[in-house]
Amino acid sequence: MGAPRKRTAQKHQMDEHLAELGRLADTAGAELVGTLTQQIDRPHAGTYLGSGKLEELKALVGERSASLVIFDDELTPTQGKNIELVVGKRVMDRAELILDIFATRARSSEARMQVELAQLEYMLPRLARMWTHLEKMRGGIGMRGPGETQIETDRRLIGHRIRVLRERLQDVERHRATMRANRQGTFRVSLVGYTNAGKSSILRAMSGASEVHVEDRLFATLDPLTRDVDLGEGYHCLMTDTVGFIRKLPHHLVASFRATLEEVREADLLLHVIDASHPSWEEQRLVVDEVLGELGALDTPVVHVFNKMDALEGDVADAVTERVGNLIPDAVFTTTRTEAGLEPLRERLRGAVRAVRPIVAVRVPASDGKLLASLYREGEVLEQRTDGEALVLRVRVDAAQRARLVRAGVVLRG
Repeated sequence: MGAPRKRTAQKHQMDEHLAELGRLADTAGAELVGTLTQQIDRPHAGTYLGSGKLEELKALVGERSASLVIFDDELTPTQGKNIELVVGKRVMDRAELILDIFATRARSSEARMQVELAQLEYMLPRLARMWTHLEKMRGGIGMRGPGETQIETDRRLIGHRIRVLRERLQDVERHRATMRANRQGTFRVSLVGYTNAGKSSILRAMSGASEVHVEDRLFATLDPLTRDVDLGEGYHCLMTDTVGFIRKLPHHLVASFRATLEEVREADLLLHVIDASHPSWEEQRLVVDEVLGELGALDTPVVHVFNKMDALEGDVADAVTERVGNLIPDAVFTTTRTEAGLEPLRERLRGAVRAVRPIVAVRVPASDGKLLASLYREGEVLEQRTDGEALVLRVRVDAAQRARLVRAGVVLRG
């Protein structure tokens, strides 16, 4: 069920949004039996739809023998309850559908905790609709006192569980911060983008890691995965695959996955992967930018990677290339179908690493164990050899490290 605002939604956008909702429903295991749309100035406070369209929806549900109605928007608790009273069937909004998909996709304990937290925070204000056992708990032996409704009990228990999950996720965030600190000597790249844009395919192709899961489905990746990538010419980077974004991504979910998405904020460079073959790639790009803004990652350098160029042919490919060239002149075009299709990206990444982490030669007295340890800890030592009573190392360092070495009076070359 889609209800775009009047004067703001074009028909092709409406069709694409409903098609995406259909793919989400399919991913969740539902079978699509019909769609209904209405253009409105603003949603009705009590029922989202107008009374006439609501009756039309009720008739369609009966005609198609539907057991579930999904809205392509987030409904208030009151709207969801009132719509269910009219149509007589279970009503789900887009946010709940996405949360359900995440719940089925979560594999690691961290992902399961993050999804559970988002689901509970979504559920809390909707208990009156979701729970039907609302009778008063009667007093009795061992249960005397004012008593409380079952919904109050549930609300209290959910609130406690939310606090427990938040505490555990804080531990996860501290652990991830420690892991990131241990990787400070290497250039870090995070893959971001709309779901199913091909981020995992790029990581798998560039790292050669066969364990990277690749699937042509929405939200195939929930847990971040980091692999070392050989960029050639002696350059390396750590590349991290992250959960894909989507239009109207539930805020609870973004908040719950903040520990995981911290990898994005801490990266040296973001690769914003865009499915060049998707007709709505421009809208998808803006959606990703909005989420990056919500994460506070807009200041991180970004390279826009237009992937799946092999899916475009002839005039369409030329039109996309021209459009991208006008919007984002420094974009990179890739395909994971061939090794050559990723070479432009490797070249761009080599340049990025070279710019911020040059390779220098450092001469260290053999007796200066403290300096030697700091080079291994904070830099990336590529080569070490003995030269008399000193050690000569080729090290990749950042600007701050290089400045400290200069102040220490160490001879640098290169």
